[in-house]
Parts: sequence; C-alpha cells; structure tokens
Amino acid sequence: MISPRVCVLRAPGTNCDQETAHAFKICGGEPEVLHLNRILENPGRLKDYQILCIPGGFSYGDDIGSGVIFASQLKTALREEIGEFLAGDKLALGICNGFQTLLKAGVLPDGDAGWNQPDFVNQPAKATLTWNENGRYTARWVRLKVTSTNSIFLRGLDEIDLPMAHAEGRIAVRDAAVLTEWESRQQMALAYIPWRKYHNPDQVTVLTAQAGGAIETRRGTSALMEQANPNGSIADLAGLCDPTGRVLGLMPHPERFLFATQHPNWTRMNLAGDGAGKQIFQNAIDYFA
Repeated sequence: MISPRVCVLRAPGTNCDQETAHAFKICGGEPEVLHLNRILENPGRLKDYQILCIPGGFSYGDDIGSGVIFASQLKTALREEIGEFLAGDKLALGICNGFQTLLKAGVLPDGDAGWNQPDFVNQPAKATLTWNENGRYTARWVRLKVTSTNSIFLRGLDEIDLPMAHAEGRIAVRDAAVLTEWESRQQMALAYIPWRKYHNPDQVTVLTAQAGGAIETRRGTSALMEQANPNGSIADLAGLCDPTGRVLGLMPHPERFLFATQHPNWTRMNLAGDGAGKQIFQNAIDYFA
C-alpha cells in the first residue's frame, strides 16, 4: 500500500502542527507540514495530497476573530484549488482553529456541494464558531458522543474522551432550519455528553485553584466537569461533517490523545494502548487502503 500524502497546513500562530503530523505518521500516512505561504506561492501543490488537515492554534493571532484571516486566504487566493480538492475523492480535517477556519471559509458545512456553487461567495453563512458562553478561554477534558454514521473519520467510534482548549468554540446557527438540515443529512457529527455518567466521581482527581494561587487536590468532579457542554454550543455540538462524510471539523483535539497514558485518569481507569483520538487519524489513512 502506498501511504497517502497528508498536507498539514499551518499559518502564523498555528501551534499543533507537529503533533498532528505525528498522528498521521504513526497511523501510516506521509505527512508534510506546509506553511500557507508555500501553497500561495504554488497553489498546484495541493494536488499532491490525498488528505488536507488544518491543525489547531491561533492562526494570525485570532485577530478579527478565530480563523477569519486563514479562512479568507482559502476563500479568495485558493478558491479554485480548494474546490478541486473537495470535488475529488479526498479528505479534509479541521481541528479547533482548523475547524474555525473551514467553517468561516465555507468549506463546512456543505463541502463540495456548497463551495463549488457559482454564487458561493454571495451566500449568507449558515453557521459560525463564536465566543464561549462563559466569555473566556476554557481548557478541559470532555466526553463526546458520535452522532453521525456519515463521517469517514469517526468510523468505529461511539463515545470518547478528548481534551478541548478554546475561547471561540460555540457553534451558532442562522436559524432552526439549519439544524433540521444537518440532522437530515447526518452532518451533526459529535456532541458533548455528561462526564459523570461514565466516570465514578470518586475515581477522578481534580486540581482546584485557590485564593492566592495555591493548588488544592481533591477527589470528585468539578463544576466544569459536571457541565457537559463547555461552551454553550447549540445542540451540544462539538463537530460537523459535510454531507459526503469526507470533511470533518471538531473543536476537541484528537492529536492530544494518541496514547492511553495521555488521559489524566489513565491509571484509575486502567487504560492501556492507544488513545481514542488515534482512531480518527487511522480511519483517514485506512480510507485510502
């Protein structure tokens, strides 16, 4: 089998490119981390890859909004090349800032069907990713339910733990009809679900910041852990796929849970082997087997 080539596309401020490339490599892919400027210099290079992945970070410092500048580059300077990529039998993945970029560019939610419409640039956005309800950056582990059988990346997965870390991860939609459309097309890929249902609170260690900066360790779940949806995203959505299942965007970070030992409670939960996040990358590589 020839290893599928993966373009891990980074921009100024991207900071998860190396571990994302590593995830594809250990799953049998041939990743290459490319700065966006190299693609802008030679847009035809995108044809060399079977998988496009935009990793997490803070592209362009999140100036004027997370993913907005990165998205504008895709939408204008690379419009034709992205269209050809989406029209082919290829895969695209956006993680955290990458999800924000894909959604704000218009790659998601409709993929090829939306991007390659003649009047695409004049269409109003169906959805966006905006500030968390709590108004601040939030980093924690979350429990997720795979809610679509459509996504190639999520095959064989049901419920998984992944870490999240973002300030603008709340999915907001134009109107209720958008949710109805997504549900009918199996595009609502991942949802936040309660943590306590799956973990004994007495087996969880929580670090709590106290006044004066002291750290207190205690047993039991924190208020944040008990709150399944960490950002107020509509319908508890954590990820979306396009109608074909070949494009996926998600806010949590699968590249940060490739090995069981990366889980904060791996000893208490007797975890071993691979982390749940690895399967997402493995599914992408196996698609081209």
